[in-house]
Amino acid sequence: MRWRVRTGYPVAVLFLALAAPTARAIAIGAAVAFLGLAIRAYASGYLRKDRELATTGPYARTRNPLYFGSAILAAGFVIAGNSIWAGGLVALYFGVFYYAVMRNEEDDLRERFGAPFDEYAARVPLFFPSFFAKSASREGPRFSWTQYARNREYKALVGSLLGVGVMWLRMYIRHRFGY
Repeated sequence: MRWRVRTGYPVAVLFLALAAPTARAIAIGAAVAFLGLAIRAYASGYLRKDRELATTGPYARTRNPLYFGSAILAAGFVIAGNSIWAGGLVALYFGVFYYAVMRNEEDDLRERFGAPFDEYAARVPLFFPSFFAKSASREGPRFSWTQYARNREYKALVGSLLGVGVMWLRMYIRHRFGY
């Protein structure tokens, strides 16, 4: 799964080359991206990586709230990019890599937690949240800002702010120099 990051860089460069952002697209895209960041922040406050199986908070609705938030975050940048080709590229990247990553992580969780993970997986969907399904136990860890910081989720916020800045710069270059 190391290829996810290595492939992400050229995808980002190609995305920027294909992007045709406008002020309106960037504003709408940033709002959508902020929703994705909020979901990621909420999920990271519950996640105690490699120590316990997360089943409360957003993990009671989807087994992968961080990736779900990342998909919404990426959708925000797709909107900001204002290009069908750039958007298709990002959708292809997410569809291929993140599905594989989720399945790989499931194997690790199954190996680490066994039957409790199987029971959890049987009632909670892989990706899209279920708001009507029987949820996992409400007992367990609550949201923690300390855990958010320990998971270094603030890096997603910083990266997204930089990304929005790059989109504004791309818009300026496109309008000023025509490419």
